[in-house]
Amino acid sequence: MEAHENQVALPLRSHTILGVCEAIGEDFGFNPVFLRIPLATSVIWNPLVSIVAYFTLGAAVLVSRLLFPKREDAEAQTKVQAVPANEQRELAKAA
Repeated sequence: MEAHENQVALPLRSHTILGVCEAIGEDFGFNPVFLRIPLATSVIWNPLVSIVAYFTLGAAVLVSRLLFPKREDAEAQTKVQAVPANEQRELAKAA
């Protein structure tokens, strides 16, 4: 749960352009490299079509993320808010 709090949005990461391949990989459950390689090689043959396809996929990802937000994000926010700020959590003791 703590890992979700520190994550930066896909388009704002320094190593991505829009995060389209990574977002599609997350949504469909595959490694985004399998989408990045064909997209990168298609830039060699027809750059204009590849760039238009990339931004079209980016728009589709944006619309899908806005229309269908992840449920675990909403549930995680309600769980975090439900814990009082002054409550101390008991840590596991090492054996």
